[in-house]
Amino acid sequence: MNDIENNILEINNLSIGYILSKRNNRTLFSNINLNAKNGELIALVGSNGIGKSTLLKNIANLHEFLAGNIYISGKSIHSYSRRDFAKNISFVSTETVNTNNLTAKDIISLGRFPHTNWLGKLSQNDKKIINRSIELLGILELVQKNINELSDGERQKVMIARSLAQDTKIIILDEPTAFLDIPNKNEIVHILNELSKKENKTIIFSTHDLNIAIREADKIWLMTNNEILEDSPEDLILNNKFEKIFDNKKVFFDKKSGDFNKKRNYYQKVGLFGNDEVFVWTKKALERINYHVVCNKKQRINVRSSMNKWTFFNENEELDFSSIYDLTNFLTSKNNLYGQSI
Repeated sequence: MNDIENNILEINNLSIGYILSKRNNRTLFSNINLNAKNGELIALVGSNGIGKSTLLKNIANLHEFLAGNIYISGKSIHSYSRRDFAKNISFVSTETVNTNNLTAKDIISLGRFPHTNWLGKLSQNDKKIINRSIELLGILELVQKNINELSDGERQKVMIARSLAQDTKIIILDEPTAFLDIPNKNEIVHILNELSKKENKTIIFSTHDLNIAIREADKIWLMTNNEILEDSPEDLILNNKFEKIFDNKKVFFDKKSGDFNKKRNYYQKVGLFGNDEVFVWTKKALERINYHVVCNKKQRINVRSSMNKWTFFNENEELDFSSIYDLTNFLTSKNNLYGQSI
C-alpha cells in the first residue's frame, strides 16, 4: 500500500456485487483501487443503480465484498472487532429513522455506543463529545424535539451529529442530500466540507449532484460503466473525464462553467454588451431562447444590458425594455424578424 501514513483508507483490487449462491456471484465492479487521506471530503458520483450504495456499504463492512481487501489505518477491516471497527467508521444511511419516543439528543447520544460500557451509561466525557457535536452542527434548538417532528434537513443534521458523536476517523454518508431542497443540499455538503477540515475527519458521501461535488469535494470517485476514476474535481474537468462520460446527444458538460448544458440549435447571433451580473443573467436568458451570444462585439442584432434596462438595437431601430422577460418575449414573438437562422 502506498503512502499509508497519509491514507486512512486503502481499497485494493476490490470486487463488489452480490453473492447469489455458493457458486454464483453477480459482480458490479472489479479491480477497484481507491484511497482516502485524513481530512478529505470525497464525493462518490455515478448514475442510478450503478453500485454507489454497494461500494459504501462494503467500506462500512455492512455488505460482503467478493474479492480484494479494504484497509483502515493499515489494517484489513476484517481484522477489527465490531466495537473497534465502530470506533473507526460511522455510517449515515438514506433510510428515515422513525421513533415515537426519542428526542434528537437521544439519537445523537446513540453515537457513543462503541465507547460506553455494557450498561450504556454516558460518562462526563461522552456528554462533552455529544454537546460538541450538537454545537458543531448548530442544532441546539432541535435537541429536545422528537425526531419525528423534524424536517428532512433538520433530521439529516441530527444524523450527522450522531456520527460526529461516534468520534470515528471516517464518516460515510449514502445520499445525504437525496430528499432535501436546494438550500439544504448546499448547506449540508458545506457543513461536511467544514467538518472534514476542522475535525480532520475523512468524509465520503454519495451524490447525484455533480455541481455540489465539484464545488465542495477535495476528491471525486467517479463511477462509470466499467471503471471508477479518482481525482480532484478540477483535474477530472481538465482531463475531459466528465465530457466523455456524461456527453450525449442532448446534454454536454461545459468545461468553462463546470455545469451541464443543453445542446442547442441557435437561431441567430446576438451581440451582448455589458460586464456585471445583469450581463451574466441576460446572457443565460438569451442562450435559453436559442440565441448564440457574442460578448461585447457588434452583430446584426444587439442587446445592451444595464441595471433595470435592456436596449435592443440594430442598424435601423433601438428599443428599451424594463426586464429580461420583456426582452426575451420580444425576441421570441412571432411578429419580429430576429429569429432567423444563422
